[in-house]
Amino acid sequence: MEELKNYGHQHPLLMLNEEQLLGNGIGVVDCSSCGEKVSTPCFSCVDCCGFYLHKTCAQAPLCVCDFCDETCEKFIYHCSCGLYFHIKCALFTFNIAERNLKELEHVALEDPSFSPKNDGGNLGKCFACWEPLARYTYFSLGCGFNLHKKCADLPLKIDHLCHRKHPLVLQFNSERLSCKTCQVTPERGFVYGCSACKLAIHIDCASPLSVIEDKSHPHPFTLFWRRIPFVCDACGTEGHHVAYTCGTCGIMVHKKCISLPRIIRHIMHIHRLFHKYFIDKEYFESLNCLRCHEVVDTEYGSYFCADCNVIFHVNCALQKKEWYCIVSQENEDNKSLDIPVNSITKVLERNDAGEATVIEHCEHKHYLMLSYKMKEHGDKCCDGCLLLISAKFYYCSRCDFFLHKSCAELPKKRLFKNHDCDEERFSGPKPFILTSDGMFKCGGCRNLSNGFSYKCNECGACSCLRCLALILQDAVKIPGHKHPLLFYYDYFHYKEQCSGCGRDMISRTYRCKDCNFNRCCSCVQLPTTVKHKCDDHILTLTYDKIIDYAIYHYCDICEKERDPKHWFYHCETCDISVHVDCVLGKYSFIKLGSTYNEGNHEHPLTFVKKIHYYPEYVECGKLCEDLSLECAEPGCNYIAHCKCIKPAIGDR
Repeated sequence: MEELKNYGHQHPLLMLNEEQLLGNGIGVVDCSSCGEKVSTPCFSCVDCCGFYLHKTCAQAPLCVCDFCDETCEKFIYHCSCGLYFHIKCALFTFNIAERNLKELEHVALEDPSFSPKNDGGNLGKCFACWEPLARYTYFSLGCGFNLHKKCADLPLKIDHLCHRKHPLVLQFNSERLSCKTCQVTPERGFVYGCSACKLAIHIDCASPLSVIEDKSHPHPFTLFWRRIPFVCDACGTEGHHVAYTCGTCGIMVHKKCISLPRIIRHIMHIHRLFHKYFIDKEYFESLNCLRCHEVVDTEYGSYFCADCNVIFHVNCALQKKEWYCIVSQENEDNKSLDIPVNSITKVLERNDAGEATVIEHCEHKHYLMLSYKMKEHGDKCCDGCLLLISAKFYYCSRCDFFLHKSCAELPKKRLFKNHDCDEERFSGPKPFILTSDGMFKCGGCRNLSNGFSYKCNECGACSCLRCLALILQDAVKIPGHKHPLLFYYDYFHYKEQCSGCGRDMISRTYRCKDCNFNRCCSCVQLPTTVKHKCDDHILTLTYDKIIDYAIYHYCDICEKERDPKHWFYHCETCDISVHVDCVLGKYSFIKLGSTYNEGNHEHPLTFVKKIHYYPEYVECGKLCEDLSLECAEPGCNYIAHCKCIKPAIGDR
């Protein structure tokens, strides 16, 4: 028999089937948990003390008490509204509501620093306000409920200015109502509430301080009761009932906005952001918040960077604590804002227009020459971003090396505004160093690449140049859409689909404010032109219906059906249309023919893609049917899968 121990019962429980239940001569009994008639399979007490449980009741997950936030391992009070209470917690809240504090009569007011129950100074929290316990506290040694003296002395009923129709009663916030004053929903503890009017107020909000001083503001703030809502001058959002005013400055604010940080650094911007109550509009080209992209009303408070024409709503800037850090000194050293050093180490020749035509670059050992003639070099890719070369580019006459002019002019060091080695807390932008030292996995697009990357020396994180180009833009222009796309950090709640691939939008995305047009991060980074063995011409990314008849909507590579509403690559000359995934494949940003030094092999390896024959890899014995690493040394037949080399490329 299956045995169950300690489900709120002092004896072990055994599982019974229908035959065992009837064989014991047991009649109709009730489940000791839910009260319904017991049906098999069920659990019964081995000592036959009349304790029975449905199997489903016995195996139900443990609940968490909505009063003390501890796991309910034994029997509980449960309400159909979804509340769970320990029996002692339910009685305690009932006694508080009835003002029957007999549970505290046997306890004297004592100094917990001398209490044997102190347990080394870990006093816990008050069960009324859930703030840490201080000296001189009521300790309920019998039931374990502890209260501040001030909380134990709270009046049962109060008359309050924000609700004059009925008195407010001290009670447990069973309906999880948000505080009428600060709009925050108390997670635990007591509130003053009116059950008839569905109203609750924090204990602290019911009796706010009359005067508050804060070092971030030169004058004190004075309490001002409001029977109607007001707009806070510090953050620009609505307030209720309790306002604080500064008569000298003529402003009215929330209590929480009195202590707003004056200067912050934010994960979305390189420079410091300053809080101002009012800003002259003429200093800004755009008043759109960098985070939510909605217009900021400069008649109220905001965070801004005057140097970069960047502005945030206060609540957008401070919404996530791990995204910003407070700057304590206005004259903070700006060493992090050094002027970037160009990656072109030396210019050897210039043309009449002043352009550098022959250069030395920090990531290549030979001279590079400027060119405009793409046809002479066929379908070559830039060794920096791994995209097809276009417009002006530099090339090496001695080896197969190409760089877009824009990639060649990138700085050696960049500050990344949305990266921090400490994942728990943002502490400022980090320097990333330009490098081309082998394989890496981009932390943004998650693609494997052997092009250029910017790498953080502290944590080893890397970003490819394609992701970098997006990070540096506040708006992205893509082919096929007339409006720029804005980056939204919190887009998952829109529950829409990507206009490029049709997949559900489940995370950060790019969105057009004027149209119902969305692109996921992966689709925004798709190269606009690619080269593939399926066609002799350049394929172009498009979303147009090239053929109107549904019968022709097939991919010319895999020959499977293609959704014409989704983006695809097309050759207008040959009338070929193919899936994006069929063209790019798994290793689209690894340059074939480039070398890689693996620690387990003595010679440099070359990236190859096997087509005509598939040799076996000596380590795993499987065929190399995809991208592989092959030794070009004469007489050495070493070959390896990309995924098999150690350390695995995909794990970097």
